[in-house]
Amino acid sequence: MLWTIMKAFVGVLLIAALTACVQIYRNSGQQDLAPRDNGVLRLATYNVHYIILGRETGPWSVDDWERRKGPLDQAFKALDADLVAFQEMESFQRGSDGSVNLARDWLLERNPGYLAAASGDWRSFPSTQPILYRADRLTLRDQGWFFFSDTPDVIYSRTFNGSFPAFASWAQFETPGGDAFRVVNVHFEYSSRSNRLLSAALVRDRIAPWINGGETVFVVGDLNARIGAPTMRNIEEAGVSFMPVQGATYHFNQGLHLFGAIDHIGATADVQPVTDPVVLRQRFGGEWPTDHYPVVVDVALP
Repeated sequence: MLWTIMKAFVGVLLIAALTACVQIYRNSGQQDLAPRDNGVLRLATYNVHYIILGRETGPWSVDDWERRKGPLDQAFKALDADLVAFQEMESFQRGSDGSVNLARDWLLERNPGYLAAASGDWRSFPSTQPILYRADRLTLRDQGWFFFSDTPDVIYSRTFNGSFPAFASWAQFETPGGDAFRVVNVHFEYSSRSNRLLSAALVRDRIAPWINGGETVFVVGDLNARIGAPTMRNIEEAGVSFMPVQGATYHFNQGLHLFGAIDHIGATADVQPVTDPVVLRQRFGGEWPTDHYPVVVDVALP
């Protein structure tokens, strides 16, 4: 009897291991990014993980940031994007104090052709989800935020179930040719399905008037949901479709690809994708810059 149980247990372990191997294979693979065409808009989303200012060593510490910052700059340059929407670009010290933002300031210093949108004094504008944009290609026209909360217009208000504050930042841009569009940058909670659904419904309700008014709108970010999930369907009800990101975008800071994409780029129907989304699934400078991969796509504006 004991031998039978042991054999069954070993069989289950082997099946689980085989399933994991299949998933890793399915969600892996290197994708190449084509040279940027000046006639299209290249946009990207990238979760870069927060830095813990009070931690000197160890994962996500200040010392760890010193290791990561060069590779992060290399990844940013490799994107060669017109704009990149960031999540978790935070130097965490206490509460909502965003007076220090090492990653944002580092990339702006190293890439003088870019400016930061969806950013400002942390006391009136949450600073952890900036959008860096190429100043010679785009002009910032407006920006704002709303929190995933019963009081969305109260800064740093807690989420629907009382957990840590989470929000959407947004920015409106104009091209030299006069084309205008709005980018909504989101980061939904990973641990609460109800929070994700309520947050997505709020995004839907906030973007619907813009879309109904004829605006071109992108919804990008870390949705902590895979293609076809109810979270994404909520947003799609407003008139946004998400592009098919293939494979993993989160890798546990180990290059481990256990499930499909949770970082996404969506757009209104007037946007024409020129390429499929590309996931830069690689190390830079021999290091993982963060625990997510950037997702990038080229599109034609209407």
